[in-house]
Amino acid sequence: MAVRALRGATQVDADDRGQILDRSAELVTAVLERNELVSDDIISIWFTATPDLTAEFPAYAARLLGLTDVPLMCATEMSVPGALPRVLRLLAHVDTPKPRSAMRHVYLHGARALRTDLPQ
Repeated sequence: MAVRALRGATQVDADDRGQILDRSAELVTAVLERNELVSDDIISIWFTATPDLTAEFPAYAARLLGLTDVPLMCATEMSVPGALPRVLRLLAHVDTPKPRSAMRHVYLHGARALRTDLPQ
């Protein structure tokens, strides 16, 4: 087994608690499914949100998905002029036998514009 890192991001339409929870859950689920991972494979997940998102912690969505024994952390993303607004990001560290080249990063909704070089 090796430790691998996976990136992902999504964009929400508004600073709305329900939407932050829904889109965060969708992102975590997509990262796990696209990489054929289960919760026991996850070492930790670091979430960030752009400064315009304050209605809920994205990590709470992961807890609601059942990731109750996985270390989770939330932080505010840097405020860069002209950056894409209302973005939730994650960095997940996982145990997997797959090579780094086989890992599938996930960018959803408007956040797809952040990584047009990746297959969706």
